[in-house]
Amino acid sequence: MSELISGGHLVAKALKAEGVDVIYTLCGGHIIDIYDGCVDEGIEVIDVRHEQVAAHAADGYARITGKPGCAVVTAGPGTTDAVTGVANAFRAESPMLLIGGQGALSQHKMGSLQDLPHVDMMTPITKFAATVPSTERVADLVSMAFRECYHGAPGPSFLEIPRDVLDAKVPLDKARIPASYRASTKQAGDPEAIERLADLLAHSEKPCILLGTQVWTCRGTDAAIDFVRALNVPAYMNGSGRGTLPPGDPHHFQLSRRYAFTEADLIIIVGTPFDFRMGYGKRLSPTATVVQIDLDYRTVGKNRDIDLGIVGDAGAVLSAVTQAASGRIQNAAARRKEWIEELRTVETQAYAKRLPRQHSDDRPIDPYRLVHEINEFLTEDSIYIGDGGDIVTFSGQVVQPKSPGHWMDPGPLGTLGVGVAFAMAAKQARPDKEVVALFGDGAFSLTGWDFETMVRFDLPFIGVIGNNSSMNQIRYGQAAKYGVDRGRIGNTLGDVRYDEFAKLLGGHGEEVRDPADIAPALQRARESGKPSLINVWVDPEVYAPGTMNQTMYK
Repeated sequence: MSELISGGHLVAKALKAEGVDVIYTLCGGHIIDIYDGCVDEGIEVIDVRHEQVAAHAADGYARITGKPGCAVVTAGPGTTDAVTGVANAFRAESPMLLIGGQGALSQHKMGSLQDLPHVDMMTPITKFAATVPSTERVADLVSMAFRECYHGAPGPSFLEIPRDVLDAKVPLDKARIPASYRASTKQAGDPEAIERLADLLAHSEKPCILLGTQVWTCRGTDAAIDFVRALNVPAYMNGSGRGTLPPGDPHHFQLSRRYAFTEADLIIIVGTPFDFRMGYGKRLSPTATVVQIDLDYRTVGKNRDIDLGIVGDAGAVLSAVTQAASGRIQNAAARRKEWIEELRTVETQAYAKRLPRQHSDDRPIDPYRLVHEINEFLTEDSIYIGDGGDIVTFSGQVVQPKSPGHWMDPGPLGTLGVGVAFAMAAKQARPDKEVVALFGDGAFSLTGWDFETMVRFDLPFIGVIGNNSSMNQIRYGQAAKYGVDRGRIGNTLGDVRYDEFAKLLGGHGEEVRDPADIAPALQRARESGKPSLINVWVDPEVYAPGTMNQTMYK
C-alpha cells in the first residue's frame, strides 16, 4: 500500500524543492498542517505578530537571497492583512509566494469561518493567483505559482488552500511533486539591438547609465561594473542597484544625476521604469538618445518614447554589449575623460554645498547630520534599510551602501512599515551581515511590535528612529497647500520614547538629543548584540529637498 501524505506536507515538500528554507507566518487553524510539514522538511518557521510583516519579510528574503520568499497566513483577515506586503512586492518586482488558508471546499459559499474571495482580491496585485482544487495538486500548484513569479520581471504569486484539501491525505504516488523544471531566464536580448547599442556607445561623447533594481535582481553586478569600466561610462544607481559600484569609484556618481540627464547625448536606463521616480521620463534630455533595458517588454517605452529598447536580463545584456563594443570603443572611451571630469566637478560642488549641514551641531538635530553619521558608520558588511518618508528622502541623498545588494527600501509603492520585516529577513538570511535600519517615527509605529519577534529569534540589528513626532512629508505639502495654520491636521504624532519601547521588549535602547552623541550611540548598539533602537530627536521644521519640491507627486 502506498504511503499517505497530507496536503500540508506536500506544501512543505514543494517549498523545499524550490530552495525555501524559512517561512514567515502568523498562525491560524486553516494552515497548521503546513507547519507540521515544515518541521519534517527542516524549514524554519518564523512566527510574527502581524501578517503584513510576514509578507514584507518574504519580499525582503527574496531580495537578499535571490531565492523566492514565502509567507503563510490564515484565511480572511489573515490574508487581507497580508495584502499590503504582496502589493509592495508586486510594484518592487520581488518574487514571493503568499499561501493563504480558506474554508473547506465542502463548506463552499456556506459562510464558513473567515471565508472571503481571496483569489479575486489578489489577482490584480500578483502575477498568478489560484485555488488548489485537490490534495493531489498541492505541490504541483506550488511549483506553478513559483514559475509564474519568474516569468518576465519577477513578482509575487498567491495560492489559497481550502482546509479540507490541506488536511486530507492521499497516496504519495498519486501526488505530483515537481523537482526538476527550472530553465534559465538570462536572456541576452536581440543580437541586432546589442550591436546597435555598441555602435551608439562607440560614437557617444557624453553617455551615462542608470543602474536600477533589476541589476541586483538579475545578479548582474559584475557585468555592470565591467561595462562602465571598459566603456568609461559614468554610472548612477537607484533602488536595489545602489551599491553596484562602491563610493569613491571613479565611475560612481550620485549628486550630478539631473545635470547628466540634461547634458548627456546617450542615456541608458537599466531595470527602472519611467515612473514617478524618473518624472515619467520627462527628466531626460529631449535631444539625448535614450536606450532602455528591462526584463519586461511592457515597461520598455512606457510613458516616454525611446530610441532603442532591449528586453532581457540586465547582466546578460550588459555583458553582451561590452563584448560587442570591445573592438571599437578605445577612442570613444578616451574622449570621455573630459565628460567624466565635468560631472565630477558638478558632483563635488553639490557635496560641498551640503557638507555644512551634514556637520551641523544644531539642536534639535538636523536630519542631514543624522544620515551623515549613519553613512559614516556603515561598513562593507552593513545592509542598509530605509523605512520612512521625509527622513528616508534625506538618506537617499547621503547614505551610500558600500557593497552590492546592501540597500533596501520599499520600492515604488512607497510603503511605510517595511523596515522591521526587512531587517528580520536580512538578518535571518545573512547572519554574517550587519543590518542597519533608519525609520521615520510614523513608519516604525505601523509594524514596530515585531521588534519583539527580532528579540525572540535573536536577530540583532541597529535601528535608528528619526523622531520628529510628525508625518513630515505630508505635513509640508499640507502647510504649503492650505496654510501653516492648517499644517498640523491629521499628521502629528505623540512624543514617543521608542528607546524605552525597545528596552521593554528586551532589546537595547538609547535616546539622543545632541548630534555629538549619535556616533557613540550607534557604536554601543553595534556592541550590544541585541535588536536596538536609537531614538534620535530631529528638527521637525526641516524638510528634505525632495519633500519641499513634492517630487513624488509631479
